[in-house]
Amino acid sequence: MSLLITGGTGYIGSHTVVELLNYFVKHPTEKTQELIIVDNLSNSNTKVLDRIKQITGKEVSFIEADICDAAAMNIIFSENNIEAVIHFAGLKAVGESSEIPLSYYHNNVSGSVTLLQVMADHNVKKLVFSSSATVYGENNQSPLDETMPTSATNPYGMTKLMIENILFDLAKSDNQWSIACLRYFNPIGAHQSGLIGENPNGIPNNLLPYVAQVAVGRLEQLQVFGDDYDTVDGTGVRDYIHVVDLALGHVKALAKLGDIRGCKAINLGTGNGTSVLEIVNKFKEVSHKDIAYHIAPRRAGDIASVYADASLANSVLEWHAERNLHTMIEDTWRWQSQNPEGY
Repeated sequence: MSLLITGGTGYIGSHTVVELLNYFVKHPTEKTQELIIVDNLSNSNTKVLDRIKQITGKEVSFIEADICDAAAMNIIFSENNIEAVIHFAGLKAVGESSEIPLSYYHNNVSGSVTLLQVMADHNVKKLVFSSSATVYGENNQSPLDETMPTSATNPYGMTKLMIENILFDLAKSDNQWSIACLRYFNPIGAHQSGLIGENPNGIPNNLLPYVAQVAVGRLEQLQVFGDDYDTVDGTGVRDYIHVVDLALGHVKALAKLGDIRGCKAINLGTGNGTSVLEIVNKFKEVSHKDIAYHIAPRRAGDIASVYADASLANSVLEWHAERNLHTMIEDTWRWQSQNPEGY
């Protein structure tokens, strides 16, 4: 039996592939042993496949294809005995989503509907979906838990929310589906080997790769959006989670899918908040580099503090984040300093 991983050469996908390979080595009796990555390489690089092999000693099947291409997806499902899918594929830049919303709705929502239809046609009804804490919108108070109302403040967040709603409707219509919607908070860090990490195209949209590129000299300075929030130092507070902890959350979710009937939303976060300037200062400490920054106006839609209530993940998945902020920053710097230009 095979496990299909859409977007598997991306940042979170590649780390999850590594942890899945490690898991199957430790659990040789598991019937799902072969991993198949499907990716259109719009925001990733096939070099990551070589890095995965360096880390694990194992090769992974790779197919270059787009989830929006129903014909290609049908061939993949017809030619492989696929048991379950982990669905990462999607555009993910909040700012860009407001500039090219149709691309986001087409790729993320239409692509997911195409994937789900192909899965249903081939009677594959086990899914782990890469969702986001953006679905909590801006009107809930942290810590955020899965019972809170959902909303979105940008097209990216709306695509995640729409896909979640589609998944809940699908599961209601057919009780054979087992779906885990994993709502990520803020993934950072890299594999401890320094071989794989976050490698954004162009100017980074997320804080940590931006800070890392300033530290390594690729970018001149960091923009800090707002220093007048009601937080410890006036800058925005977020729940940063190590990407390896996040990857292990997917491994746990996959293992527990048999216990999930229908669709279940589950937070993956640490439950702790860290401010932008706390991140900057910790990065200075770890890297021994100066991080130049300047204060810019607040961004529309940004809120002061966002962090998770991760107790459901603990009870349902038997998962909790283990790596601390120092490790997250240390692993980020190791990746960036060893790969100053990315892959």
